[in-house]
Amino acid sequence: MNAAATAAMTAIAGRPPTERRLRLLPAAVAVANQKVHRAYSPIVIAGAVRLADFVLVSVVGIALYFGYVVPRSGFYWEYVAAILGMTAAAVVCFQAADIYEVQVFRGQLRQMTRMISSWSFVFLLLIGASFLAKLGSEVSRLWLSAFFFVGLAALVAERIFLRAMVRSWARDGRLDRRTIVVGSDKTGEQLVEALNAQDDSDIHVLGVFDDRNDDRALDACAGSPKLGKVDDIVEFARRTRVDLVLFALPISAETRILEMLKKLWVLPVDIRLSAHTNKLRFRPRSYSYVGKVPTLHVFEAPITDWDLVMKWLFDRVVGGLILLAALPVMGLVALAVRLDSPGPVLFRQKRFGFNNERIDVYKFRSLYHHQADPTAAKIVTKNDSRVTRVGRFIRKTSLDELPQLVNVVLKGNLSLVGPRPHAVQSKLQNRLFDEAVDGYFARHRVKPGITGWAQINGWRGEVDSEEKIQKRVEFDLYYIENWSVLFDLYILLKTPLALMKTEHAY
Repeated sequence: MNAAATAAMTAIAGRPPTERRLRLLPAAVAVANQKVHRAYSPIVIAGAVRLADFVLVSVVGIALYFGYVVPRSGFYWEYVAAILGMTAAAVVCFQAADIYEVQVFRGQLRQMTRMISSWSFVFLLLIGASFLAKLGSEVSRLWLSAFFFVGLAALVAERIFLRAMVRSWARDGRLDRRTIVVGSDKTGEQLVEALNAQDDSDIHVLGVFDDRNDDRALDACAGSPKLGKVDDIVEFARRTRVDLVLFALPISAETRILEMLKKLWVLPVDIRLSAHTNKLRFRPRSYSYVGKVPTLHVFEAPITDWDLVMKWLFDRVVGGLILLAALPVMGLVALAVRLDSPGPVLFRQKRFGFNNERIDVYKFRSLYHHQADPTAAKIVTKNDSRVTRVGRFIRKTSLDELPQLVNVVLKGNLSLVGPRPHAVQSKLQNRLFDEAVDGYFARHRVKPGITGWAQINGWRGEVDSEEKIQKRVEFDLYYIENWSVLFDLYILLKTPLALMKTEHAY
């Protein structure tokens, strides 16, 4: 792996704050306690609408063909190919007309006129192509007319339904990018004003944060309240959904920005530097835009949009198949645990999940019930007297982890592949893991997994040295930065081979 790149990133970003509950200002608590719905990705919505358009128009055309043309003239594959070609052309024309945008979905007249024009253009192309190819007499005019009007009616009905759905999601805040601004001064106020002035913007400014206590720090910026200091952002983002952090600081404030990034890079959010007041202008391609506000990317949230959908499908489909295949083995392990020692078959433990959320992780019980350690205050060592006879075997073979497939398939708080979740009180020589290694909490920017890149590279089992936890974090960060479905599949296929190495599994 590229250890140097990962080490460099960690060195630049520095050490995150220790995991402690901070006292947020009352304004921040009030915002954090508001009911927040899970966000929907506009990119995924637009892609789903494209697919829905293709399926809908294809079904209409083929249904009309089988209902009218086939009984009279017989079946010809050329018709079906033409229908699919027309449908693909329609989707391309809709894309060219810019009607696959969530902001357009909210409107009525704008998307309808563009859609009708594009749909008509596709049929004019077909008629022109049929004329030039001298196929006009072979195409049923009644079928073509019915396809045009019924297809258009279906698309209009779909758009009316979609408009209602998108407006409902917008009211619930599912389409908002919940944003906090760093910099509570005149520059920050100008940025908030620029964000709020945009029509049909998906930006929802929750508030501003600033470390300064002098006259330059305002109590509110353009109506957005000051919610606390930069140190408070990590705790705030773990109590409520935050999608974007915008720095309203000039590039010249390099030292201040780096100090703040040391604290914020562990969060699974987009972090950008606003360039709306910078006198130094880069080429337009250098910027990404939040509405009309130019910004420079600093960190991006990992595994988003279609990547998140692909990982969700991978976990549910592959995880479900593995769970079905593992049920007989799980039944035998459960019976062995029950017969070996008194107590429950399953052991439940609080561990770190996505964004430091506390989740319940299930395992087969491997310790004597009266010596169970749900907080992992004491690590399991070689020849540990707390481990049962069956427990030693299932821990060495990792069969005790099989119930976590339920976390993956049914509860959804684990992935098949990802950084291994650690108990919230896991310690190394009386120090919590986050106190022992820089960048520890950055591994929680994605869902934890049953197996991971660190595990198949030999970093599993007992953590009894600083090197072991540092290597786990290093490999976990590499996985997060280089994730793909094929990478997940590779790790999953390599896991059985890695489990054969049991020298550090107690």
